[in-house]
Amino acid sequence: MEKKSFKQFGELDIRSMLVRQKKIEKQKRITLTSKEISELLAEGIVTIILLLLLNVSITVLLSGSQSLQGIIWTTKGAFAKELNTDLFWSLSKFVIPLFFIVDVAVLYWRLIRRYRQMQLRHIISELHYIADGNYDHRIPFELSGDLSKVVSSINGLVDSTVAAIEDERKIEKSKDELITNVSHDIRTPLTSIIGYLGLIEDRQFHNEEDLLKYTHTAYVKAKQMKLLVDDLFEYTKVRQPSVPINTINFDMAQLIEQLAADFELEADKNNMTIQVNADPASIKMDGDTEKLVRVFNNLLSNALKYGKGGKNIVIDVEKVGTEAVIAVRNDGPPIPKKSLDQLFDRFYRVEESRSQETGGTGLGLAIAQSIIALHGGYIYATSDSKWTSFIIHLPLKRN
Repeated sequence: MEKKSFKQFGELDIRSMLVRQKKIEKQKRITLTSKEISELLAEGIVTIILLLLLNVSITVLLSGSQSLQGIIWTTKGAFAKELNTDLFWSLSKFVIPLFFIVDVAVLYWRLIRRYRQMQLRHIISELHYIADGNYDHRIPFELSGDLSKVVSSINGLVDSTVAAIEDERKIEKSKDELITNVSHDIRTPLTSIIGYLGLIEDRQFHNEEDLLKYTHTAYVKAKQMKLLVDDLFEYTKVRQPSVPINTINFDMAQLIEQLAADFELEADKNNMTIQVNADPASIKMDGDTEKLVRVFNNLLSNALKYGKGGKNIVIDVEKVGTEAVIAVRNDGPPIPKKSLDQLFDRFYRVEESRSQETGGTGLGLAIAQSIIALHGGYIYATSDSKWTSFIIHLPLKRN
């Protein structure tokens, strides 16, 4: 079965945006200020003077000590005899170049050490700039060695911190939206309940028929509120990553056949037929049957509610590699393309008027997606002029 593109959780991950932003920021070498250049020059001059004084001191010390001269001559003789060369006897060919090489090495080490300290100061300055609230900034320096690892680690830490902040903001925004939506959906039936019960309380009815009408309306609205509360409780429960999964081994094809039989009577009332195609006839897999039944009940209920005008509901169950692929299709009115990506958002309804008519809470598909995700699978929807399909991929074995 061909896999269609889909938007699994409805929002672009903020981390991908940060990665692109980091790539855009061009790296550059650290530019030393005039003061730092002066510090380097002063460091070099002082080091050269100290090395010259040290060389003179060593030369004077060696010329004034007979014991040291004896040791040096013995060492020279051993090297000259071993290597068969008179280079070690020459002051101008060996000793002076040796002093020069040592001096250059010491000078280079001192300057590099000071330069590294200046680089570290620049990195600390960049850190202070980021800490002041410029979280979109990254340390752009092109370095080598351990400092390069430090810079990469700092940038990675800032990325993860910004991502955590954004996630926290999204969670807070999500909570606010949830409270707003729940308040709105509860307030509407609650207003009707209070209104009709108020009429009964004030005895503003003419006969028993009016009284029964008012109580029936209040009862229907109360059932709508209970449905919303139950769905909201189920949604928050399955969204928890620690929610327990009671996994058993079962036959998915047999489960779908049983569910289709349960919906036959309702399908007949809507002048629709339910057909199940399983390939192979038995598909063994691991999963929580209670939660999966909730998913397929929701999909079949939606097919009957929103597939009005259609005649067929087809459920295809296939074994594809290590997955079970289940497609629930109906030939009712198509879903607009702009709505497909939002179908699994909580409280989203394609048509507000239709959802009021059918009494839906707008949480069913969000709950279904969360349950499928708990099983390590995913769900997406496609719709055209022929079929509206909800396609589920589930692993046969749960890790």
